Amino acid sequence: MRDVIQRMLEAEAEAKGIVSQAEAEADRIRAEARRRAQEAAETARQNARDEAERLLADADADAGRQREEALRRAVQRIDEEVHIDPDRRAEAVDALVRAVAGEGTDGA
Repeated sequence: MRDVIQRMLEAEAEAKGIVSQAEAEADRIRAEARRRAQEAAETARQNARDEAERLLADADADAGRQREEALRRAVQRIDEEVHIDPDRRAEAVDALVRAVAGEGTDGA
């Protein structure tokens, strides 16, 4: 009977050792899974930041192109609608210069 009890105690000790090793392995596996999940999350965040920056740069470039095109069309439309012959233009420039210089518009 004593042998049976001794074997049972040894089996129980062995089982406790196996359980302890299994718990340690489970802890290691959980820690590794957490580390990998954190790495994956950081990679996903960085990828999202990179994509957002790329989209903002593209949008900024597109807005610049649209602004330049709008200005080009506005200048073209103004050129088409406003025709000033060279003599009238020279008179207008002279009058503007005199006004800015404070000489008035009476030619004095």
